[in-house]
Amino acid sequence: MKSFLQSLTDRVSTKKGMWITLGIWFAAAMLLAVLAPGAKDYEVSSIKSIPEDAQSVIAQKKVDKYFKDNEGIPAILVFQAKKSEITFPQLASIVDSIEKEKIDGVDQMVPLSKLPPQAAADFFSDDKTTAILPLTIDSSLETKEIKKVEEAIQEIVKKNSDLTFYVTGPAGIATDTLDLFSRADIVLLLSTVGLILVLLIVIYRSPLLALIPLLAAAFVYEVVMQTLGLMGKAGLVMSSQTLSIMTILLFAAVIDYSLFVFSRFREELKKHENKFDAMRQAMREVGTPVFYSGGTVLAAMLVLFFARFGDYRNFAPTFATTMLIIMIASVTLVPALFALFGRKSFWPMIPKVGQDAIKTNSLWSRIGHFVARKPGLSVAVLGLILIVSASNMVNMKFEFDTMKSFPKDMPSRMGYEILEEKFEKGDLAPTTVLFEGSEPLSAEQQDALKNKLAEQDLVSSVSVNGTAEEGKVVQYSLTFAENPYSAKTMDALEDMRDSADKIAASAGVNGDIYFAGETATKVDDRSINDRDLIFIVALETLLIFVMLISLTRSIKMSVYMIGTILISFLAALGLGMFLSNLFFDIDTISNRVPLYSFVFLIALGIDYNIMLISRYQEERAKYSVREAVQIAVASTGGVISSAGLILAATFAVLMTQPIQLLFVFGFIVAIGILLDTFLVRGILLPGLIVLFEKEKASGKQM
Repeated sequence: MKSFLQSLTDRVSTKKGMWITLGIWFAAAMLLAVLAPGAKDYEVSSIKSIPEDAQSVIAQKKVDKYFKDNEGIPAILVFQAKKSEITFPQLASIVDSIEKEKIDGVDQMVPLSKLPPQAAADFFSDDKTTAILPLTIDSSLETKEIKKVEEAIQEIVKKNSDLTFYVTGPAGIATDTLDLFSRADIVLLLSTVGLILVLLIVIYRSPLLALIPLLAAAFVYEVVMQTLGLMGKAGLVMSSQTLSIMTILLFAAVIDYSLFVFSRFREELKKHENKFDAMRQAMREVGTPVFYSGGTVLAAMLVLFFARFGDYRNFAPTFATTMLIIMIASVTLVPALFALFGRKSFWPMIPKVGQDAIKTNSLWSRIGHFVARKPGLSVAVLGLILIVSASNMVNMKFEFDTMKSFPKDMPSRMGYEILEEKFEKGDLAPTTVLFEGSEPLSAEQQDALKNKLAEQDLVSSVSVNGTAEEGKVVQYSLTFAENPYSAKTMDALEDMRDSADKIAASAGVNGDIYFAGETATKVDDRSINDRDLIFIVALETLLIFVMLISLTRSIKMSVYMIGTILISFLAALGLGMFLSNLFFDIDTISNRVPLYSFVFLIALGIDYNIMLISRYQEERAKYSVREAVQIAVASTGGVISSAGLILAATFAVLMTQPIQLLFVFGFIVAIGILLDTFLVRGILLPGLIVLFEKEKASGKQM
């Protein structure tokens, strides 16, 4: 692979090869822009996260099989009076108006005017200021079509009353999420580009050095988006969340690898008069590490194919495709662009032949010298800081109520919180319990099973919702006393599910009990996520460890690298949670955050270790361990620290997103990258090398 890469970059680093490379990338971008659809054409607000063999999915299929009326996308219409109470005739009149319009897509609606007022009491809050109405929307509709249905209902309510109106439930959440991400995508892209441009100019004080990496990123972005569009046309579904994170990954990685290339290019321009000779030598030294760095990220993304959770698996093809294109660009497009502009890339501080390649009085030269002299102290102090930070993980608490992740002014969340305040907590999402037996159940047996279910921990009420198959199948609606998304409620339902056979036997019935609904889904969500976290972390760590051995040809060096990046991840998670609570009053996180953070911190954080170790091994052929470490830290410190700052800032842009999951994820990854850039890569890893690597016959002295 190394000889192939050198052959490739040698060709790119010629005048003819440079123009051919740029021509190929330009033609590919233009052809894809004209002929291929964009990834946004196949974007959806959410995807199916739970696998088909999960207990809650099996239960829901059973419910849909026996009770056809349960099919469709649930929506909850929430009405609230601005001053007085809502009356039954007032609400019935609104429902009649909606029914008269015969809105396409509305499957089922409670015929309120045909019910006696006492039968409709459950639709009103105790103080009569709030009313709710369940509604089912055709499940075949796309999110944009559901939005049109909701807008039509909104218009009818506005014409016929002065009530405040919200749509919540799965349908309302889906349309609000689509609106949020359609606006947030533009903010994300502009914020990312603007922040990177400002940071590059401030750090390097050169306009072209800021524009060249962004120009490369623009080409890569166009090729990636259109390639993903072709994959979408072939059947790949991409969530809004996946594409948002992909955008950050793309810009972060392209800028990172561009900085590694230009840093070595600048160093070689001080040794070679001809810019093509300088680029050829630069790519011979950094081409393989940069390509392998991209390979570790690619491998990390491919591992996600082994996840059972839908969100994680959705990352795999999207991110893997993105990284593959970035890897190709890092050894073709990026060096070709820098070769095109040559020394002018660095204006006004143009490198000249004969200048010192490494400044001995720089900050990182001094840090490298200190670590080489006092490795024990460096490792002890840094190790203590990281361990203390990681220890805060014991205080980590997970939030399973997805609605709490959305902005407080989102209509579906506002409607949801009105329900939470005005109605019983368990009414937010009742659990459907389905009994499937081989013999019809008598009324007494149905009541016996109902009573046994009602006796279970945290259950508030149970009612019979209907029967099917001549009484062999009975559907119950079970309401919990606590919030249906709380960990306590989930634990209670999990215990019920595990003891379902005992419940049936104690009720004197013979058959199977299934649990469907939001709480049951969250129980499966938690279980599958826990499995994926353990499995993916182990598999990814092993795979990257093997790749590091292949690159460094050293098991010990690979142990240092993977070990330091793992402790860095744990410290980032612990410190990130502490600071999130301190600065943003966020004391719970989504259970997806740890695995999201692990994948990106391991994959991207290892890049800097690869660059450091590659330079160390290059210098070790000529110098002693201490001297090689000192040179490696000094020569890579500047570019890695600036790259780390930009990478951390790029992921911090996710904090502009309207979803708390992405906010916390971006914050934790930013902290982890800064820890790895300045502490782990700059001090801890070099200190470990000096402490534990054996000195051999030194080469020439400094």
